[in-house]
Amino acid sequence: MSQPAQDRKKQLYDRYLAVPAHLHAEIVRGTLHVMPRPSPRHASASSVLGGRLNGPFQLGDGGPGGWWILFEPELHLVPEEPVVPDLAGWRVETMPELPDTAFFTAAPDWVCEVLSRSTEKLDRDEKLPMYAEHGVSHVWLVDPVAQTLEAYTLGEAGRWREVQHYRGGDRARIAPFDAIELDLSLLWSSPRRA
Repeated sequence: MSQPAQDRKKQLYDRYLAVPAHLHAEIVRGTLHVMPRPSPRHASASSVLGGRLNGPFQLGDGGPGGWWILFEPELHLVPEEPVVPDLAGWRVETMPELPDTAFFTAAPDWVCEVLSRSTEKLDRDEKLPMYAEHGVSHVWLVDPVAQTLEAYTLGEAGRWREVQHYRGGDRARIAPFDAIELDLSLLWSSPRRA
């Protein structure tokens, strides 16, 4: 990389670091994207899904274990170009230990992006191809307003293959977490009362 290109990349990263904490920022393909924090529906769907996967897959509670499931990890798949998926998971074989850094350079095995009007185009058109380029095996796109989950698996030649499209209250076993059945209605429903 030429010195002017390195300087531009450093300046862009410095702008990223200066974004106020109440905003969400990412650098995707050399462009800084600054957005408001996720909406309550977005945050709820992400939290519920992460909670449902964490027990069986990270803790081994009612499932096989063997995963790290993390909320909003900062990924540096390209140096000084941080992206932050809503959820990401690494098999222990991929990442035996958590790094001591504030970010991850190992590509996750699974990523989930929760879509919103302000992020859907970025998630679909920019981040989805980038995840494929870096060998992420599975991507889920969750839309809490439309109440859908799209599951993709990386196929031959690094292209995404849509595995399934789920809606509303579907119950499904979805790779790579098909060891348990997910009740998707929980992602968009109100808290249950005792």
